[in-house]
Amino acid sequence: MRFACLIITYTSAKQTKRLIEKLSNGHFDFYIHLDKKININTHSELFNMPNVYFVEKRIDVKWAGYTIVKAAFNGIKQIAASGIPYDFIHLLSGQDYPIRSADYIADFLQDKAGKQLIKCWEFETEWTEAMPRVRRYHLTDVAFKGRYKIQSLMNRFINRKPPRDLHFYGTNSTFWTLTPDCAMYVVNFVEKEPGLARFFKYTWGSDEFVFQTVIMNSHYKDAVINNNYRYIDWSAGGSRPKTLVTEDYGKIIASDNIFGRKFSIEVDELILDLIDEENLQSKKGLLKDGIHS
Repeated sequence: MRFACLIITYTSAKQTKRLIEKLSNGHFDFYIHLDKKININTHSELFNMPNVYFVEKRIDVKWAGYTIVKAAFNGIKQIAASGIPYDFIHLLSGQDYPIRSADYIADFLQDKAGKQLIKCWEFETEWTEAMPRVRRYHLTDVAFKGRYKIQSLMNRFINRKPPRDLHFYGTNSTFWTLTPDCAMYVVNFVEKEPGLARFFKYTWGSDEFVFQTVIMNSHYKDAVINNNYRYIDWSAGGSRPKTLVTEDYGKIIASDNIFGRKFSIEVDELILDLIDEENLQSKKGLLKDGIHS
């Protein structure tokens, strides 16, 4: 199998390099979208790495804004234009890290060919607190004095509706593993549907529901595995997940996930060392038992 990793990042080049090196077994290519507000030369150590490509059309990403979706769309289009027949695209951030080996991930996905690994909660029944994201105007991607006052007035006097009848789905996790045809279907659906991109532009946290909504309103819904196999700890509360550290090692390894987030190489690099050592020992055990040649 062959995989494209689409990494949307603005953080440590050192950590991204480590992620790439962990997965460099010949079956993974890496497409890096570096936030446009970041000088690309901060990631110069990645320029000459094999199988690494930088997304050419960079976006100035705003947290919780539609700009995150646009960055993902640009990456997906560049992956599709490469002509390389990938089995899956993994959407990752610069603070994600594989918690299994590259070989394990490839084996894990063998029997999931053609499936879509993405968490989906229905707004109306499972994630009702997310409804204001689409029912109200959010000027997250625009910056001007008095925008919140204008936003409040818009929501007071304008009845906000999507340009077509959609059942909304999402989750508190942006990240997914999709087949390239499904990922491109989402891009084309949004960009070619009149008014839909504009509608999403004025929502909040659209990266957590655009892909889910389009997929679950399409024929791809029958191929969805309602799991993105990412280990994420929300126990700290708030709108951002906990930064994983050494004390989380046992829970991470005991999970059935293939990627984890979020990690910080500046906060705790030992947790990454422990994960890598566990993967190495597991591989040695398999070789000893004769499971792999």
